[in-house]
Amino acid sequence: DHIFEKVNPEMEKLGYECKCLGGGKIEHNSKDKKIRVFGLSTGYGKADHSVTVEILKKEYTDYEITWSDDKK
Repeated sequence: DHIFEKVNPEMEKLGYECKCLGGGKIEHNSKDKKIRVFGLSTGYGKADHSVTVEILKKEYTDYEITWSDDKK
């Protein structure tokens, strides 16, 4: 919630219209080259973590990237 509220006004200044489709957490372990996407936002619900993973895979090509519906 607090990240979207901080970023949205700046995106609107650039001419973008933003809508939060859900939330969650990202755990980044650079030592082991692993990223885990999980959890949900209490205000926005759960994002589609499979979409998040596909976006991350484009940038972190040498990482193991996973997602789950786990809350922790």
